[in-house]
Amino acid sequence: MLVGKRILLIIGGGIAAYKALDLIRRLQDRGARVRAILTRAGTEFVTPLSVGSLTGDKVFQELFSLTDENDMGHIELSRDADLLVVAPATADLMAKMANGHANDLASTALLATDKRVLLAPAMNVRMWLNPATQRNLVTLRADGVAVVGPNDGSMACGEFGPGRMAEVPEIIAAIEALINGSAAGRPLTGRHVVVTSGPTREAIDPVRYISNHSSGKQGHAIARAAAAAGAAVTLVTGPVALPDPAGVTTVHVESARQMLAAVEAALPADIAVFAAAVADWRVAEIAGGKIKKGAGGPPTLAFVENPDILATIARRTAGRPGLVVGFAAETDDVLGNARAKLTRKGCDLIVANDVAAGTGTFGGDSNLVHIVTSDGLETWERQSKDAVAEALVSLLARRITAS
Repeated sequence: MLVGKRILLIIGGGIAAYKALDLIRRLQDRGARVRAILTRAGTEFVTPLSVGSLTGDKVFQELFSLTDENDMGHIELSRDADLLVVAPATADLMAKMANGHANDLASTALLATDKRVLLAPAMNVRMWLNPATQRNLVTLRADGVAVVGPNDGSMACGEFGPGRMAEVPEIIAAIEALINGSAAGRPLTGRHVVVTSGPTREAIDPVRYISNHSSGKQGHAIARAAAAAGAAVTLVTGPVALPDPAGVTTVHVESARQMLAAVEAALPADIAVFAAAVADWRVAEIAGGKIKKGAGGPPTLAFVENPDILATIARRTAGRPGLVVGFAAETDDVLGNARAKLTRKGCDLIVANDVAAGTGTFGGDSNLVHIVTSDGLETWERQSKDAVAEALVSLLARRITAS
């Protein structure tokens, strides 16, 4: 519940602004007091009258308002709340926040606050996937801003993909977690989490290697989410084109053997999440020079099996992490293979997903996962990889606390 909690809701300009009206009512049902800032663009979708009728309070709109500044100045307004919620958070608002702009009441309040901020992004799929928006998202997360959504879905413009604002119950859950969660919404405070991410590269010669299509987006998102939940995080990553997450100790490796050594060096840990796509095999002998084409045809390569990092850590008799989580990236019989992997590897939980051609999982920004445990199966709806990471970290925090 949110009894007595004060929420400052900033309503950006977008068709999803209509959901802000329902959000106000749901927050009040939980005992929260809601004040609202309505941006100029937001008034194109909802009216000050409708927002004010629901909040039962003045709707704040103008930065240079003599009445408002005398009654409730933007500094006091931004600090009087327990939490600032931006819903919908447009690309423009995110850009202003990431770059420290303060040219209207909403951006000024966000820059002046000393309280936590939760964003519920909503925009066209191409705007969400634009590198500029994704750079701003990385910056905001590094600054400690919490994010819920966006989800995949149909857009008002007729396109489909990530960019649809999270549903009101999801936003409410995120608000409650931030306000009521242990250690001020940081349930993994005092815990150490090890995460692996990305592919490995297994050299054939000085020029060529064996690898896979993993982008590392899901593993890096898990590392960020664990850090946001208060954990000390060690991220062991193969070669990826992603920035190191802020506030995370990142170790860069190339091969499976290097990754295992880095993981073992990072122990002890409370939780270990093995999201990396590790090559199963490597060549028995790496050629000292570039292998040339010749009259004899293509070379014959002998392979040996790489160490099984997940099984090695899960089956440790001493220093085993309290929770060991594996990933099963499958192209067929996803659940059957995941259940078999859970038993074979000895881990506590498997996150299974379909990476067959056409799913867009490898390298994409969304994921549909199944959580497989010895107790059963839970299937989550397709959502952004950041949302998957936050939900997974929340699940792991509950399990490690209960153990």
